[in-house]
Parts: sequence; C-alpha cells; structure tokens
Amino acid sequence: MAARADNRMVLVVEDDASMREAIECLLGISGFDTVIFESAEALLTAETSRRPLCLISDMNLPAMSGLELLSELRRRSWYPPVIIITAHDSPSTREEAARLGAVDYLAKPFPSISLLSAIEKIAARAS
Repeated sequence: MAARADNRMVLVVEDDASMREAIECLLGISGFDTVIFESAEALLTAETSRRPLCLISDMNLPAMSGLELLSELRRRSWYPPVIIITAHDSPSTREEAARLGAVDYLAKPFPSISLLSAIEKIAARAS
C-alpha cells in the first residue's frame, strides 16, 4: 500500500443498486474516482495497491454489516476513514460507529452536500 491516500479515490460498499448508482454519479461529477462493492465481503477480497481517500459503507448489508466491516478492517490493521450511511438510524448505532472509528455517520435520505462535505473534510485532513 502507498504511504499517502489517493485524494480522489473513494470506496463505496452499498447493496442497494439505486443508491450505489446515485453515490457513484454524485462522486463522479464531483471529481472523485469510485470503486463500488455490493457487499463487505467483496471489498475484503478485493486487491488494490492504491490507498483510498475514504470508504463509504452502508450499515445494513446482506451478510456482514457496515459495523462488522469496520471492525474487521481494524482487525486487519487497515484504517481508511469510514463514513457510515444508514436508513436505520439510532443513538446506539451512532455510538457504536464512533467507537469503532467511523469519522462520519449519515442517516438516509441525506442531502448530497452532506456526503460531499464529509468527504471534503477527510480530503482536507489528508493533504
């Protein structure tokens, strides 16, 4: 893995096709390169030599949840900044996401600007 993050590459884990397409379109027109995964397992088995700017993960995925993914990434000593998105918001879920190191947490439906602002904050810290 490279020492510095690729300031334009964003990984997205989302099982809902319409949400995946919307995020990919939004990020694409905003100048980000996106790599899309339909599941946490697909991300975990992917190989990349580029370190992403960040990872956006849905909370409710088919097998492994977004929080389980975050925990597994930490277990593997991989610490990309993670933004959790969810349609099932709760205080306990927000707390658990923060405890596991998520840098942001957005409840669906969220304004596009909220996601872009979260990514830009990460980019500002990375530069």
